[in-house]
Amino acid sequence: MLGSLVYDLLIILAAGLLAGLVCRWSHVSVLVGYLVMGAILGKGGLHWITDEQHHIEYIAEVGVFLLLFAIGLEFALDELSQLGRNLVIGGSVQMLLVAVPLAALLHWAGVSWPSAFLISAAASFSSTVVVFKVLSEWGHSSLPHGQRAIGILLFQDIALIPLLLAVPLLTGTGHVASVLDYTMLAFASVLFVGSVVALRWTLAKWIIPLFTSYRSPELVVLFTLTTLGGVTFLADAVGLPAAIGAFAAGLIFGGNRWTGQVDALILPFRETFAVVFFVSLGLFFEPRLFARDPILMVGLLVGLVALKAAAATAGLRMTKLYWQAAVGMGMGLAHVGEFAFLLVVLGQQAGIINESDYEVFMTLAISSLLVTPLMLKTGLRWASTSTTDESSPHDTPLELAEGQAIVIGAGLIGRKMTSALEIMGRDVCLVDLSLINLHPFAQYGFRTVTGDATDTTILELAGVENAMLVIVCVPDDDAAVRIVRAISELNPSTLVLVRCRYQATTKLLHKAGAGVVVSEEAEASNALLTIVSGIAKVDELVDDQKARR
Repeated sequence: MLGSLVYDLLIILAAGLLAGLVCRWSHVSVLVGYLVMGAILGKGGLHWITDEQHHIEYIAEVGVFLLLFAIGLEFALDELSQLGRNLVIGGSVQMLLVAVPLAALLHWAGVSWPSAFLISAAASFSSTVVVFKVLSEWGHSSLPHGQRAIGILLFQDIALIPLLLAVPLLTGTGHVASVLDYTMLAFASVLFVGSVVALRWTLAKWIIPLFTSYRSPELVVLFTLTTLGGVTFLADAVGLPAAIGAFAAGLIFGGNRWTGQVDALILPFRETFAVVFFVSLGLFFEPRLFARDPILMVGLLVGLVALKAAAATAGLRMTKLYWQAAVGMGMGLAHVGEFAFLLVVLGQQAGIINESDYEVFMTLAISSLLVTPLMLKTGLRWASTSTTDESSPHDTPLELAEGQAIVIGAGLIGRKMTSALEIMGRDVCLVDLSLINLHPFAQYGFRTVTGDATDTTILELAGVENAMLVIVCVPDDDAAVRIVRAISELNPSTLVLVRCRYQATTKLLHKAGAGVVVSEEAEASNALLTIVSGIAKVDELVDDQKARR
């Protein structure tokens, strides 16, 4: 058994590596690569991995917990309280507009009411993990449309609790949840929230200084993983979804001086288990369903995506987003998320959903995830070009288009430039290859974009086309020239300031379109000449004083 599990995990990780290389080379989202690899390896493809004992499924859950933990790290508790209206109104409208008409259509098509209810409720979920990851990497998590989308996703996560409790009601067997059960769950939830707040305070006040004094990354990792497991277990023990516990653990560690270090140390674990999670999702894909009845399956997929996009647009519009931003972000939520799989699996195990409906739903859900990266990319571009908030338009940086600035490179110089521009009241976006370098700025609400700035797609995501100022602070002169050339192609009228190493590069940069170039070589020589000149003047003064004596 152990040998089989290790064998399956090795295949999954190798497949994830191959998918990642191909996707990076072809500029395709790695999510698509992981899902496709899962479909190839699963029972609908090569049949190399079947996971009949559900061992891979359990390991994949660890990936979900780590990803949700990372989401919690990004949030502060005061930010969650500010989501109140967007969370309740947007989330409830979105879920109802998906679940109600879909349940009616399924029952009309001959599906039983319990099965129709559970499938339609599952279909209303979108992926918190996928959407938040994209919003963070592309610098939209702090923008109004990103914040409202996150509010809807968190409402869905909370709504999972009563839906899980409803499964026994739908079967008509076993323990049926009563009013007392719900009352006890509410009481346990309040205690759980109180525990999270207390742990957060205790961590910041006592535990972080203690572990910091030891200066041991190993202890930090072990303590973080232990806390994550403990809070997740606590949530499960009081009747809440374990995933809520993982998110709460992130909240406990978020918003303090340890947050960046924790995120950097946990990153390898998170990305490794995320590969297992997404590849394992692809194992459920059944391509034979599309081969057997392509018109029906494509029609169902298009209808599901259209319904979810329309419902999300309506929900976002209810939170007072402008139409263009609501439609764009609605496209990004038009897929089926990971918690839907949990709900449908439980329904299938309880006998509520039959095997045929289960296979169709899982295949459609995974297919919707395959088109998610393209829809998110297109939708976020639409949302970015809109004034996104009717109720408080001054909250959005797009109103400051004339003062919009972009800093490329999050080194010492780039960080100082970003802080200076923010103090000047400019809307500034920071671009860097490393998500870890950008994390501290993202924590403080800066727009950040992760990627290679020589790629015009990354520059477009940063908003170069609307920027009035771009500061290039990368340490590679050749890369700086390529970046400036790409900026000039997208926005010839923007002012480009460049830091380069060698004086010889300044001509190339000016030719590429740079307005101002600062050479480290020239500045260093000038500084040294100034020092030498000062020393010479001091020597002259000393000689004059000796002569007078």
